Amino acid sequence: MSPRPLLAACLGAAAVLPFTVLAAENVDLSVVNRIKSEAFNNSQVMDTMFYLTDVYGPRLTASPNFRAAGDWAVKRLTSYGLVNVKEEKWGPFGRGWQCKYYEGHMIEPQFSALVGIPLAWTEGTNGSLTGEPVIAPIHTEADIQKWKGKLKGKIVMLNEPRDLTLPTTAEGHRYSESELASISEAPEPGRSGPFGGGSGPNGNGPVMSREERMRLQDKIYTFLKEEGVLMTVSESSNGSGGTIFAAAGGSYDPKRPTSVPGVGLMPEQYNRIARLVQHKIPVKLEFNIQNEFSNADNPNSFNIVGEIPGSGAHKDELVMLGAHFDSWHGGTGATDNGAGSAVMIEAARILKSLNLPLDRTVRVALWGGEEEGLLGSRAYVKEHFGDPKTMKLTAEQAKLSGYFNYDNGTGKIRGAYLQGNDMMRPIFEAWFAPFKDLGATTISIRNTGGTDHLSYDAVGLPGFQFIQDPMDYETRTHHSNMDVYDRIQPGDLMQASAIVASFVYNTATRPDMLPRKPLPPPQPDRPSTTEPHDRPASPVTPTR
Repeated sequence: MSPRPLLAACLGAAAVLPFTVLAAENVDLSVVNRIKSEAFNNSQVMDTMFYLTDVYGPRLTASPNFRAAGDWAVKRLTSYGLVNVKEEKWGPFGRGWQCKYYEGHMIEPQFSALVGIPLAWTEGTNGSLTGEPVIAPIHTEADIQKWKGKLKGKIVMLNEPRDLTLPTTAEGHRYSESELASISEAPEPGRSGPFGGGSGPNGNGPVMSREERMRLQDKIYTFLKEEGVLMTVSESSNGSGGTIFAAAGGSYDPKRPTSVPGVGLMPEQYNRIARLVQHKIPVKLEFNIQNEFSNADNPNSFNIVGEIPGSGAHKDELVMLGAHFDSWHGGTGATDNGAGSAVMIEAARILKSLNLPLDRTVRVALWGGEEEGLLGSRAYVKEHFGDPKTMKLTAEQAKLSGYFNYDNGTGKIRGAYLQGNDMMRPIFEAWFAPFKDLGATTISIRNTGGTDHLSYDAVGLPGFQFIQDPMDYETRTHHSNMDVYDRIQPGDLMQASAIVASFVYNTATRPDMLPRKPLPPPQPDRPSTTEPHDRPASPVTPTR
């Protein structure tokens, strides 16, 4: 063959190659159409949201609410026709905790009801207590020495008051095209990723490992009790407009000391009390907090799992979808992460109700302990697939095609993070094509962290988190008293349910399993510089 025909042949082959790659990724549009119709016309996702939030309320790991909601979810999945539905135990976790009653007032110089959230894993007040507040930020060992002998019988305010600036931009928004374009760009080679850096407890100074922070926290807990402090009050660094961001004030670990009662207050009220104290005007506060610890004899928690059996030649292989079921306790756990749990339950319902033939078995999992460090999914992956510390894998690890996760609030799906897996790009592009008119178009090579897909990625399994519109997740609902049913966008959850159901179907019926990255090396124990958290990581959404 002469050079010119050879060149023409090569060019011709190159011209059809992209088409060949895309054409090989078969998408059954008739099935996608049926999934959309079921998701949009017969949706039960908001009914599921109602039960998870309004009926069962916040689902702090190992709390009575978490256990009651788990029992309900088992019945729900079973009613949809899933099999092998169960609460799969893991642990030990530690202390269960719940607040059974809260009442707070300023009684001098004037009466004012105080809006607050008792902090998780703190003690109760054992009846009503009255005390004078003192501003005493205690964040370091030097602070402990500074305040030693000065706080007996006081209510300690743990923060200096801060200026509450007037918001000049909308608290919630959807991603713009330019923001999505930025997310789709690969990070600059050689630069640290979105999780680099950090700061000490005051927002400056050296980064502390998780273990160092725990030791310091234990010293502070012990100091407050030995000092005879009545209780602590605090306010978050990013709340305003009546929003209280509050999580833990003590530890769930029974080996660690308990903490005196602690309450997160509405920032505006906290600032008023602080100004009165600074002006040396006598202030008296009154609180009655009934907190209850539990599970001393049963420190385990659980994940909820259920299956739709495959019926083809690869029925011994798995496709998984999941979301964390636990929440913090200030609201009712709606956007974080009742939304994700409801979407995954709904996606399973859609697949089962349509009676779609599945070559592989589909398994849904709802995780406990995510808020405390991905504990439930890590325990599950270690039990079923492999230990990332040793990279000793199970036989089941070779049988999992992929895992899909939803955990960044109520926002609709706008695309997916590839988690560094280039081989998935053409697959996701083909799978998202039928949802382009619903806004799902963006593919990002970037890693995103802080949620349960990381447990799978750690042992070489394809695990993915979707890109979601931020809405008011960071500014209003994440770990706050505003994390409630009313902040949920029904249309977004319907869109997400359809996409997840479609992706799971495509994975379950694909001739081959999803492509994998090279197996990572073992990751033995080493200090962690940041607490796990479920926030999206992108160039336009800051992480702490």
